[in-house]
Amino acid sequence: MYSIPRELERTGRERERDQMEIKSKVLVIGGTGYLGKRLVKASLGQGHETYVLYRPEIGVDIDKVQMLLSFKEQGAHLVQGSFNDQRSLVDAVRLVDVVICAVSGVHIRSHHILLQLKLVDAIKEAGNVKRFLPSEFGTDPAKMEDAMEPGRVTFDDKMVVRKAIEDAGIPFTYVSANCFAGYFLGGLCQPGHIIPSREHVSILGNGKEKAIYVDEDDIATYTIKTVDDPRTLNKTLYVRPPNNILSQREVVQIWEKLIGKELRKSTISSEEFLAAMREQDYAEQVGLTHYYHVCYEGCLTNFEIGDEGEEASELYPEVEYTTVEKYMKRYL
Repeated sequence: MYSIPRELERTGRERERDQMEIKSKVLVIGGTGYLGKRLVKASLGQGHETYVLYRPEIGVDIDKVQMLLSFKEQGAHLVQGSFNDQRSLVDAVRLVDVVICAVSGVHIRSHHILLQLKLVDAIKEAGNVKRFLPSEFGTDPAKMEDAMEPGRVTFDDKMVVRKAIEDAGIPFTYVSANCFAGYFLGGLCQPGHIIPSREHVSILGNGKEKAIYVDEDDIATYTIKTVDDPRTLNKTLYVRPPNNILSQREVVQIWEKLIGKELRKSTISSEEFLAAMREQDYAEQVGLTHYYHVCYEGCLTNFEIGDEGEEASELYPEVEYTTVEKYMKRYL
């Protein structure tokens, strides 16, 4: 009697599960940066064969060299490459299945978003990459078409990269991780502050617009979970931990509870904020524009996630994300 081969007996669910168990090889570009180092750690921690691109221009930056060596000790492969050497980029991406770019898009540090166009060309030429996650990780640029100058340059540049990716037919996942906790919670949502005061806080506007605060390690964890997940292919992953959707006043109240003391408060109107912003240099104005849209307009929470997106904490309920209160305890 003819017997059905075991492979054909297996259900589609079983085959999908087996495919999920085959971990993709991951290349992280910008792996020594603020988020990049966390992406490398998360990729290794989740069992992916992980490659880290390092630039020959690293020179005598001993801190970055030591970090790279620590990645190597943890099992990562170090690959030399540079945006100034297109062949090196092509050779690097040919080693892997997934490319994650974490180059800086913050003007007060460095702004290299459009360099990714060279990476798009390299991925297109290599022809083997099954998913690309470009450097985004903040506000969804597709929702910021009415953003103010000069801050809109960040969103415009990211949309240029998105268009190049999609025009090239490269599979993608975009990650919108909203507010990095270290920048926003550390300063009680005040620009220019990264350690919370025990005396005074300036409330932006009425302080009631909701924002979303995410531990940077959690951002990395969620990002790596997407790389082999068909549910996030060609979609935007929004990181919206439900307990971390809070107003500035609610963040301040959590801090006051932790320190057992009420802070003195003053308010900064939108007009005052914008007037002070215009006195700053260009890079500062870019960042302050982003604060304005988040804290005065509530740009992170004024829309629903549609069919083009997925929400991270719903897709991955097994991740025990860091709450705002838990995060802020480190400052005690």
